[in-house]
Amino acid sequence: MTAIKTLRSRTVVLPSTNIDTDQIMPARFLTTTTREGLGAHLFADWRYDAAGAPNPDFVLNRPEAKGCQVLVAGRNIGCGSSREHAPWGLVDYGFRAVISTEIADIFRNNSLKNGLLPVIVDGQTHEWLLANPGAEVTIDLESCTLTLPTGTAVKFPIDAFARYCLMNGVDELGYLLSKDAEIRAYEQRRA
Repeated sequence: MTAIKTLRSRTVVLPSTNIDTDQIMPARFLTTTTREGLGAHLFADWRYDAAGAPNPDFVLNRPEAKGCQVLVAGRNIGCGSSREHAPWGLVDYGFRAVISTEIADIFRNNSLKNGLLPVIVDGQTHEWLLANPGAEVTIDLESCTLTLPTGTAVKFPIDAFARYCLMNGVDELGYLLSKDAEIRAYEQRRA
């Protein structure tokens, strides 16, 4: 995982509410156990037509979406089934953070474990973001602050351990492996 400390990016806005994990990553693409290449299938049923051609009206197919690392979604993103492929696809596409007023618990936890920062904001901030697609925002994970181009800064909640892992670019296993010497020393003392 790549560490996230400060993220500055333009936003892509997908204002739909109740975006479930099957819309993020359709079930037919769940046959892989690797993360690579899943970005091509992200929002596949919205992003491509029946023949597989890009839908020019879908936000990710527009030129202004290129290079954006922050997705602003409508209320309740990530509901539905539990699948890590959804955050895998978002990260593989290039997103590092998703912002909404409501992010489903399992999706939020899967995101945190896979290098995608879920940012929950208040209704007023969310409305501003929805109304201003392409706005450049700054997310500071150290202070847990999202700053809008207007200068408005809002705090967002995040679990301390997940924050540590994201800031250091490690997952849970990586964290445990980093403690190998301490674990061995403890085991030797107890033997």
